[in-house]
Amino acid sequence: MTWLEYLLPLIFLFPMAAMASIVLALRSLHDARVQSPFDTPLREPGQALRYRLDQAFSSLFLNGALGPLISLSPLVYGMGRMLFADKQDWVEWALYGLLSTLLVLAFSLLLVRDYQRIRRLKLGLACELAVGQELERLIRPDAHPYYVFHDVPTDSFTIDHVVVTPHGVFVVETRARTVPISNAGRGQNTVAVERERLRFPYWQERRPLHKTRQGVDWLSQWLEQQCGVSVPVRGVLVLPGWHIDTDDAAPDILVVSGDMLASQLTALMPGRISDPIHDKIINILLERAKLMELTHLRQPSV
Repeated sequence: MTWLEYLLPLIFLFPMAAMASIVLALRSLHDARVQSPFDTPLREPGQALRYRLDQAFSSLFLNGALGPLISLSPLVYGMGRMLFADKQDWVEWALYGLLSTLLVLAFSLLLVRDYQRIRRLKLGLACELAVGQELERLIRPDAHPYYVFHDVPTDSFTIDHVVVTPHGVFVVETRARTVPISNAGRGQNTVAVERERLRFPYWQERRPLHKTRQGVDWLSQWLEQQCGVSVPVRGVLVLPGWHIDTDDAAPDILVVSGDMLASQLTALMPGRISDPIHDKIINILLERAKLMELTHLRQPSV
C-alpha cells in the first residue's frame, strides 16, 4: 500500500519528538518566577527588565535546542522513506533538503534576533541598576553609619552580604531550603541549630555553618591586615521561611529566619568601631569590589 510508505517513516521522528518534549519541560522550569519567602514582593531596580531578560534567554534556549531537531526532521523522514520506498524520487529528496535549509535559515534568524534582544536588555538593565545605585544614596549616603555590600569576593569564594555598622561588621550568608510536608499535609519548617550542624526535619547539614565561619575568619584576617587593627566580625546565617530553634546553637553564629533581619542587625553589638576605621572599612571594600569587577571584565569569555 502506497500510504504506508509515507506513514512508516514517521517512526524515525519519535525520538526527536521525545527530545523536544524534554526541552519544553525544561523551559517550564526556567520560566518559573522567583518569589519571596516573605510577605513583601521582590522589587529591585530593573525588575521588569529582569523578567524580559529571562524571557529572552528562554526564547534563545528554545530556538537553540529545538532548531536542530526541527531542521533535521525532513531529512530524517526522507531517510526513512528510502527504506520503505521501492523507487527513489530525487525531486522529493530535493524538497526535503530545501525544507531543511529553509528551517535552518529561519532558526538562525531567530537566534540572531534573540542575541540582539539580549544585548539591548542587558544594556538597559545595566543603566537601570546604575541609576538605582545612585538613587540609593538618598537613603544610604556614603557618610551613613550602615553600609551593605553584596557578593563580596574573597580569595576562593564569595560572601553573600557584608554589613558594616558602627558596632561591628557582619558576614551574612543565605541558604534556601524547601520546607517538607508531613503526612498530615502541614509544613514542617522548624530547624534545630546545633554547634556544628543544622538539624532539619528529615536531614542535617554542616556546610552552611562552616561556610559562614569561613567567611568570618577570612574577613576578620583581611580587615586586620588592611586596617592594622582588629575588627569585630560576626557571622549571620539566614534561612528564609524557617522557624529557628537556637537552644543548642553556638554563640558565634546567629541563625535567623530573616523576616526581621534589619532590626536584628542594628540591635547586635559585637564591638565598637571608631569612625576612621569604619570609613576605611567601607572604602577598602568598595575598592576591592571595583578591582574584582575590573578583573572579571578583563577575563576572556569562554
